Amino acid sequence: MARGFSERLIELLKTDARFIDDAGELVKAAVIDRAWKIDHDLVRLLLADADIKAKFFDEIAGHWIFNLNIFIDYISDKNFLADSYTRFRNRIGLNIDGKFLRERGEVSLVWPYKDCVLEGGQTKEEEKRKEIFFNEILAQDEIDRLFDPKALTNWKRYTVDGERKVREIRRDGRGMIRENLIIRGNNLLALHTLKQQFRGKVKLIYIDPPYNTKSAANTFTYNNTFNHSAWLTFMRNRLEVAKSVLTEDGILVVAIDHHELFYLGALLDEIFDVENRMGIISVVNNPAGRQDAKFFPTAHENMLFYAKNIEITELGRLSLTDEKRQDFKYKDVYGNYMLNGFVRRGDNVRKQDRPNLFYPIFYNEMTNSTQLERQTSSDIKILPIDNQGTEKCWRWGRDTFARMKDKYIEVRKIKNGYVIYSKLYEDEYRGEKAKTIWNKPYYSGQTATQGIKTLFGSRVFSYPKSPYVIRDVLEITTKPGDIVLDFFAGSATTAAVAHKMNRQWITVEQMEYVETITLERLKKVVGKKVKAEGKLLAELAYDSGGISESVNWRGGGDFIYCELMRYNQAYMDKIQAAHSSAELVGLWQDIAENSFLNWYVNPETPDDAVHDFIAIGQGANGLDKQKRLLAELLNKNQLYVNLSEIDDAEFGVSEEDKALNRAFYEDL
Repeated sequence: MARGFSERLIELLKTDARFIDDAGELVKAAVIDRAWKIDHDLVRLLLADADIKAKFFDEIAGHWIFNLNIFIDYISDKNFLADSYTRFRNRIGLNIDGKFLRERGEVSLVWPYKDCVLEGGQTKEEEKRKEIFFNEILAQDEIDRLFDPKALTNWKRYTVDGERKVREIRRDGRGMIRENLIIRGNNLLALHTLKQQFRGKVKLIYIDPPYNTKSAANTFTYNNTFNHSAWLTFMRNRLEVAKSVLTEDGILVVAIDHHELFYLGALLDEIFDVENRMGIISVVNNPAGRQDAKFFPTAHENMLFYAKNIEITELGRLSLTDEKRQDFKYKDVYGNYMLNGFVRRGDNVRKQDRPNLFYPIFYNEMTNSTQLERQTSSDIKILPIDNQGTEKCWRWGRDTFARMKDKYIEVRKIKNGYVIYSKLYEDEYRGEKAKTIWNKPYYSGQTATQGIKTLFGSRVFSYPKSPYVIRDVLEITTKPGDIVLDFFAGSATTAAVAHKMNRQWITVEQMEYVETITLERLKKVVGKKVKAEGKLLAELAYDSGGISESVNWRGGGDFIYCELMRYNQAYMDKIQAAHSSAELVGLWQDIAENSFLNWYVNPETPDDAVHDFIAIGQGANGLDKQKRLLAELLNKNQLYVNLSEIDDAEFGVSEEDKALNRAFYEDL
């Protein structure tokens, strides 16, 4: 029925005082309760309007019979009695960028609550908590405050001399921050914290997000059991702000398996535009395949490459590998110099019909020389004609040939004539273009896992990425000094490789293992000075595994560790860590006295409420239910301390932290 019908029904029901509250608003529960009881006054009220009567009553043998189920279903519908905001919220995803789908003329990925905010607040591996779509309950100005830059605390600098206090934030001549950074805290809020200082400054974003596999054997330790809608919202929130920190020629690379590949691709097409899709790379990380698969054993994962502006983005080439270097096995003498090894390439003919590239080359077998003109009667005339007698053409014009011939041209006699090769020397090799299939033995997950075991003595992290994959990604997308961002740090492979390759890096991690794995790995990369017994001088012990030899890594450098300053997040952590109802009751009293509560929560804890709370804990899944109830009390806008509130004594920000925040944000 049209909205006019619902409004008329609401006004009619409001004429009965039993169905309105003190503010004069309709109480749906009261109406439904009376309907179940076939309340005579309610029935008479509904019969008084012809349209309403026709909707909810059936005529049988001259009698009007109340259709109870249809009436209750109509009243119970989420859009009945909804204000304009609620109606819009329930339709989220039906319009994009202010235009309905039929107005866009293109395909778009839509899902329930697409425009919501999913904080993704998991901090422990074992947590699989139900996530909250924050703008179901928050107005837009509150969302803005949620995304305000946060105060940073617990600053530490790590060098080869160990942990040091942070005294300054280094910047270059243009005022850009030139520090490697680990930030601990929620990655969505960390991105909004970084965007002020790093907008348009990051050359590469590489992320390995939760794969959403729907299995107990998660490939990542975040909440890996989101449904498609929640996972897409989670990713969209982060990718949109991440795009803002990319340089105009910057590149985003996302690792993903087949579970969310199609959804993620459509989402990235929308955020970055399909025209900016550079390619989808298959990385063979398990050549034998996962034999537990029902149909096709999975042998690869994917990387999606997107440019911010494909018109100005360029890809580099992969350096010479040890395997490829073996091809440059031929030696040569040019003038008085022995040249590096070279590889022979092609017969220098191609199929295109280009008459200006069809000309004779004269070869003297005795002097092993080539000319464009016949010098002696013994010179052999060579034309670009294949074995079938088809005329083709050389790969280079006469002038180019004249320049190249002494150093770069080689004629070899074959059974039916002669072949002309061009030489490619090792020290002039520009590298090869990366293809859409990456298949090297060292790309395997087993290689990556063994590297972690070597560093930590045990398998402390599941499914790490191969550092060789990250090395090759960085090689084709960045140059030394460029900024690389990874806001799903995990075991810190991206940051470790970036450090060894002389790239500036920023990485974000919110899980508890940030201190025991992420931080520790990067400390090992930098290394530390160790004076062995009997040695006069200290030597540097550093991570020499993985790509270290291939990039000539010898340790060194430094980085800063800091954290988003927690406020209510500290209480959230305590709630999740509690082991008993008694702990939670004590925590409740602490929260009521010392934290920011939602506006609708009474800060007092009446005795009867405490008794009810304890009773909930004694039921099925009681502890989990109690934790969810306490979490609902907290104001999610105060999970972390906003930068704007840094001088508020309520938050206890130290003078040292204030000074470092001012140095980091510069214009504070």
